[in-house]
Amino acid sequence: MRTTEETDGFDGEASNTSMISGASSPYQPTTEPVLSRNLLGGVRFDPEYLKSYFGILKVVEVTLSLIGFICIETIMMCSPCSGVYFFEFVSCSACVVTGVLLLIFSFNIHTKVPHINWSFTDLVNTAASTLFFFLSSLILVCINHNTGSEIAAVIFGFLVTCVYGINTFLAVCKWRRGRGCRGATQTSDYIRARTASRGEMEARPELA
Repeated sequence: MRTTEETDGFDGEASNTSMISGASSPYQPTTEPVLSRNLLGGVRFDPEYLKSYFGILKVVEVTLSLIGFICIETIMMCSPCSGVYFFEFVSCSACVVTGVLLLIFSFNIHTKVPHINWSFTDLVNTAASTLFFFLSSLILVCINHNTGSEIAAVIFGFLVTCVYGINTFLAVCKWRRGRGCRGATQTSDYIRARTASRGEMEARPELA
């Protein structure tokens, strides 16, 4: 049977061996704080966006789309109902999608997802909404029963079509400016790289 001193010595050697092996291990524990990767960690409300042209247009679009949807929902009887159902779908979809984009831009959520081209996404939404609102309003003009709800829906449908059209024009201009800036940056980087490469060739003529 081992004595107490032998046992203590054995424990000390085992502890030293564990410390040495731990020091040589590439997987060391760290005390550095782990950065939070929460997507919504830095979300903040940006009132300046609501004061911009795009913010004001989106608020108007959501409001007019919602009013048009409410007007079309008050229709109790229709025959045929294809025009009513189409306008109902377009107004509801445009109100929801535009409202979501309004929240994304107002709370700077788009800065947390930079791999999505938000300018192009906004452009697609406004262009599609312009087209479908125009078609649905035109169909409702041709297929209606001259009720007050249908007339009101048509009026708000053409109004929101004009607003979406203006937004589409501004979105196209913004998207083109963004592409122009990226193209200029890439060209500048290419010229800088070519200049640096020529400088190395001139400094080291033996490589020529």
